Amino acid sequence: MIRDPEILILGAGPAGVGAALALADHGVRALVVDSGFAAGGQVYRPMPDTFAPNGTPGLGPDQEEGARQRRLLADSGVATAFGRLVWSIGTDLRVDALGPDGPEFWRPKGLVVAAGATERVVPFPGWTLPGVMGLAAATILLKSQCMLPGRRVVVAGCGPLLFAVANAVVKGGGQVVALADLAGPGTWLRAMPALLGRPGDLLQGGAWMARLAAKGVPLMFRHTVREARALGAGLKVSLGAVDANGRPMRPARDRTLEADSLVVGHGLIPSTEALRLLGAEMYFDAEAGGWVPRLDDDQRASRAGLYAAGDGTGVRGAVGAFLAGRIAGLTAALDLGRIDAGQHARAAGPLRRRLAQARRFGRAMSRLMAPPSGLYDALDAHTVVCRCEDVTRAEVNQALESGAADVNQLKSWTRCGMGPCQGRMCGDTVAQIVALRTGSRAAAGAWTARVPLRPLNVEALAGDFDYDDIPLPTAAPL
Repeated sequence: MIRDPEILILGAGPAGVGAALALADHGVRALVVDSGFAAGGQVYRPMPDTFAPNGTPGLGPDQEEGARQRRLLADSGVATAFGRLVWSIGTDLRVDALGPDGPEFWRPKGLVVAAGATERVVPFPGWTLPGVMGLAAATILLKSQCMLPGRRVVVAGCGPLLFAVANAVVKGGGQVVALADLAGPGTWLRAMPALLGRPGDLLQGGAWMARLAAKGVPLMFRHTVREARALGAGLKVSLGAVDANGRPMRPARDRTLEADSLVVGHGLIPSTEALRLLGAEMYFDAEAGGWVPRLDDDQRASRAGLYAAGDGTGVRGAVGAFLAGRIAGLTAALDLGRIDAGQHARAAGPLRRRLAQARRFGRAMSRLMAPPSGLYDALDAHTVVCRCEDVTRAEVNQALESGAADVNQLKSWTRCGMGPCQGRMCGDTVAQIVALRTGSRAAAGAWTARVPLRPLNVEALAGDFDYDDIPLPTAAPL
């Protein structure tokens, strides 16, 4: 641990590791801070050291790449601080965290934000039931805990992660009762040119499809979850056909299935809370997953000393995140005077070319992960939108009819986004509903970022004290 890092890297996924390696190459004192127990992020999430898996499910080569990046980070000599919950970042770039030994803080000269992305789930009746979980949550169970999300699983939503999770469930001995994909075969065919640029991923996807076909998994294209209901210790899941915009087909011909669990997800949203808290200039890019920071070609944000890389700047995948992280690290080294402009250009040029190729693939995947607008149009009035505060679509509509003009005004009137998740689960859905009235997501706005950035244990933050420890000012004279 170093107390005075020149550059602090927030996040130890591929973008954070890439930045750390570039900084280490040029002698910059860097510190990587992450809430996990090891580097890897979500995509390369490791198993605990105490685990000894034996024939347990996995998601392909991710484990090998994650182990490789952890070795590179360890060999680089870059300081790391794992198990830290960063809850505040000041305008002077002071970073406050809650760690295993209590509160701690750092004052770096620069900050690389590599915060990754948040899962998106478009609500439906029953999405708050036990046994319903996100695709990302299922990957945590599969990758980190070597556990199936259930023995009989329905997988639904959109994007390539559907097939990755279904494949892992089958590989681990579970049964995928059905895979419901909002996209149609034609949507996947249109993505094929980008897939051809990544033959390794294309072959992996083909192997997934072959395994699912061999196991007789029903593939239901242009289908979505209508509702989920509790059935004993399991679930009764209704799936229905939709048109290209995600609206229910009429007449509806729903199919009801019984399962232990329902795994559902509708893509990823860039995690930008830290960047918004620091006042970075943002703009809305639906193809990138939502609100993203405005960056220059060298990964600089709109304020001095602030850099960003990875899916938190637009969902483009792990390969692109690592490359963008390396560019951000090189740029921070340039701004600190450790390298000159010529060295930066020679090192960053090849990275930019590879990054452009990775982003083409990432854009194609992002389009596959983007839920169609009809899903939001079809939200039932009684469907819970904000699960923390139990706010329904009807209550959101009422606030809009009463004059709420953007998401922050609606938040004040309904408490949407005020729960423990701080709007990470409901924010995108609420903004889409507001945009139906305002005409655009840009007009609907985004939640105002506030401290704490994550829910934290106040007792651990405050430490061991009582009221006798608080100094009282001298009383004013009478």
